[in-house]
Order: sequence, then structure tokens, then C-alpha cells
Amino acid sequence: MNMNSPLESQSAAKINTNDNCPCCGSSDIKPFYSAPNVPTNSCLLFDSREEALACPTGDIVLGFCQSCGFVYNTKFDLANTEYSGRYEETQGFSPTFSRFHTQLAQDLIDRHNLHGKKVMELGCGKGEFLVLLSQLGQNFGIGIDPSALSERLEGVEGAERVRLIPEYYHESHGAEDVDMLVCKMTLEHIPDAEVFLNLVRANLGDQTDTLVFFQIPEALRILKIAAFEDIYYEHCAYFTTGSLGRLFRRCGFDVVKLDTEYDDQYLTIEAKPAAGEPSPPLAVEDDMEQLVDLVGTFDERVDDIRDKWKSVVRNAKSAGKSVLLWGSGSKAVSFLTTLGLGDDVEYVTDINPHRANYYMPVTGQRIVPPSELPEIKPDLVIIMNRIYEKEITADLNAMGLHPEIKCL
Repeated sequence: MNMNSPLESQSAAKINTNDNCPCCGSSDIKPFYSAPNVPTNSCLLFDSREEALACPTGDIVLGFCQSCGFVYNTKFDLANTEYSGRYEETQGFSPTFSRFHTQLAQDLIDRHNLHGKKVMELGCGKGEFLVLLSQLGQNFGIGIDPSALSERLEGVEGAERVRLIPEYYHESHGAEDVDMLVCKMTLEHIPDAEVFLNLVRANLGDQTDTLVFFQIPEALRILKIAAFEDIYYEHCAYFTTGSLGRLFRRCGFDVVKLDTEYDDQYLTIEAKPAAGEPSPPLAVEDDMEQLVDLVGTFDERVDDIRDKWKSVVRNAKSAGKSVLLWGSGSKAVSFLTTLGLGDDVEYVTDINPHRANYYMPVTGQRIVPPSELPEIKPDLVIIMNRIYEKEITADLNAMGLHPEIKCL
């Protein structure tokens, strides 16, 4: 989710022009990966194939800051993205994800004694995590997100303690005193991360006991395994433990904990507003040497993996097999468009019912609900996130389907 809009009101001198690092201002930027003409909006719901085919496109050229380790899309243009009520990112319909989400909420509650406390979440999506914190700890939640839909929470247990505000985060939200500030899967959407985090710190003021918890995609994993499917237009910012820790300290926070979650796919940070000079770096932040090596070989490794997946899909098609992608979100959009497989993959499905019967951006496949799969009888199912392999395989088998399964 995105919290960009208030940044547009900052002085032009503070806004990144893509020539300098958005986190430290360095001009020592090394471009190392490109993906031209990709959809600028991966999670928007398109009502018709025609509308989906006309989705705007933009370019990705990843740059590596050789001063602080931050990776970002040097060609990103905020004007090309949209965050509104038709932005559908919910993962909570997956039992696997729901278990993780619940465990994450319970862990934070247990370790930080979050009972009856006030929690603000920036980029709250549809408010699912705030509801969990309410249900499990009787906490009160304030969610800020331009795509928030309060009607989704009607009748949900615990939602009576949650208030969603469908707008961007800005200076006026600093009037709220909070015990915990959460920002999950949002910072990666923000082109001027330092400006945004400085705003967060300024809004917290002298609330030095407030726990700050951020969760973002873990970029070291992406670089290690050349996960091209995790690189897409809306994600303009890519952090590792080192670049994230350094950013938080520059913006006036003490870093308490850095960790990875969800099969190392997510990077989390716990911090508190620093009362004086920020604390020294943690040992896990020493990653620059490794990053330099990974960035140097990334493009070549990505080419090999992309060639492999093109062969998998096109060999299946030439053999007369039907191919289905399970997962219709950003990974699937990146897979189809980066590989140029829009005409080779017939079907896309998703467990999220709010995405059913809409259309994939640029490539135009209808997102079929899983209930249609027994009729489709796919021969090859490519799972967009291997963490869901057991769950999806069980769902297919329960429908009497036993296709060949491959996972990204």
C-alpha cells in the first residue's frame, strides 16, 4: 500500500529526482537491472479485458546505492500509480497467510504487552491487521490508507475498536498519541523513503516510548535467488537489513530489532524514536560487501531464470497443455509481462474472491475463481509463491484435480 501523497507537498529540494539516492542523497548509483514496459499498477481491479489491456506501462531500471546499499527504481514516476478503492491487495483468504498474520499479531502483543493500547497503522489496506490486534489484545486501532474500505469490517468481531481513515498520511496525524505505530508492506511503495520516515519521526515528537514496527519485502533474498517476479513498478524501493537500519537511524530512531519472516520473504524492524543520538548499528546490518557481489551478477542470473520459465511455459503449450497461474497479484503480473508470456498462459486464478472475474493488467486474462477449475482441468499449475504449495495442492486435490505443479 502507498502513503505517497503528503510527500508531494514537501519542498522540491527534498524530493528525489532519481539521480541521487532517496535514502542518503549519494550520487554513487549503479544501474544493474532493467524491465521495460511493465504495468504501472499490478493490483488494480479492471472490469473488462479492454480496460486491462490499456493499463499504463512504465520502465524499471534498478539502481544500487554504493554508499548506503539502498536499491530503487531510478525510472519510477509516482504519477503513474493509483491507490484507491479498486486497489485489491488482501492476502487474508489464504489459511497459510492468516496463520502467519495471527502469529505476528500475537507475538507483538505478547512481547510488548499490547493490551488495551492505541495502535496506528500507516498503509493499513483493508484493516485486517488492526482487527487482529483488536481481537487478540483488546487494542484500539486507527488505520490510514487511501484504499481503506470501512464496509469490509462491518460485523467483524473487534472491528468496533478500529477506525479506518481513507486518506494519505500527513502532518495532522501527529496529533494522535499512540502506543504503537505499524507500517506493513508500504515503505516499498514510497519513492522518497527518507522524507516519509522523517515525517513519521516528526509526528511522533516526544513520544519516545512508542513502538514503531515496519514490515517490507526482504531485498537480500530477491538478489540472492534472482526473484524477478518480486520486482514490479509499484515497488520502487528495496531494502535489506543494512539499508533499512541505516535509514531509520538517519531519521532519528533507535533500532531495537531487525528480523526476517515468512520464509525470509519479509523484513521487519522494531524501533523507537531516539531521545538523543541513535544507537549503534546491529551486527546484521553489515551487508554491503555481500550486496556488491550480488548486484554485480544479478542481471546474468536473472536471464538464466527467465529463460528457464519461458521454456517451461512454451514447452507445455507446444505439447497442447493448458497452463494456469495460481495467484493473480503482483508476482503473476511480473511473471507474465517480464517474460512476455501473455499469449502463452490461458488462465489465472486467485483465492481472494474480491479479485475474481476481473482482468490481469496488460495481458488481459480473466481471473477465474477456484470453483471453475474442475471444468478447466489445467494440466500445469504454476504457483506464484512456493510458501502456498501445500495449501494449493490440497485445494486442487480436493477438487479431484492432480495437475503438474511448479513453484516460483
